[in-house]
Amino acid sequence: MAAPPVLTSDRLVLRPHRLDDFERLAAMWSHPVVVTHFGGKPFNREDSWNRLLRYAGHWQLMGYGMWAVTRPGEDLHLGEVGFLQGERTGIESFGCPEAAWSFHPEAQGQGYASEAVACALVWADTRFDRTVAMINPGNAASIAVARRCGFGIYGEAIYREDAVGLWERTRAG
Repeated sequence: MAAPPVLTSDRLVLRPHRLDDFERLAAMWSHPVVVTHFGGKPFNREDSWNRLLRYAGHWQLMGYGMWAVTRPGEDLHLGEVGFLQGERTGIESFGCPEAAWSFHPEAQGQGYASEAVACALVWADTRFDRTVAMINPGNAASIAVARRCGFGIYGEAIYREDAVGLWERTRAG
């Protein structure tokens, strides 16, 4: 399988994750602000390590996955965006890739998520007819990103005892 592509937007670079992203990734997923709408419990290093391996494995097995988000000329992991096949317990398969995004607290509130998601969706529109996102109804920032990027709510579900909104977007054009 080909290596994940590098995508660029006006202010961002979306590149494949690397081993040297691990410390920043682990710090992000252990931060209370980041996990507030992901079950509320900080991820431990093992969880973060498994997440990093899942990112690489998605590209290998599925031909799509998550990108590390950085700024041009700065290789600092700001967050991640991309697509996954969740196979979540208690949630029926969506029949399409799931869009996902998360950013370090210091990278939030600057429009990076909307810009990165929009950039990833340009790539996705050449491959997928539909994408879905699961968003905690209390996560106003992610709901705003989803709306800006063309997602609309189509349902609700319970995942790990928490309500989630199910959002979908069809291919642009």
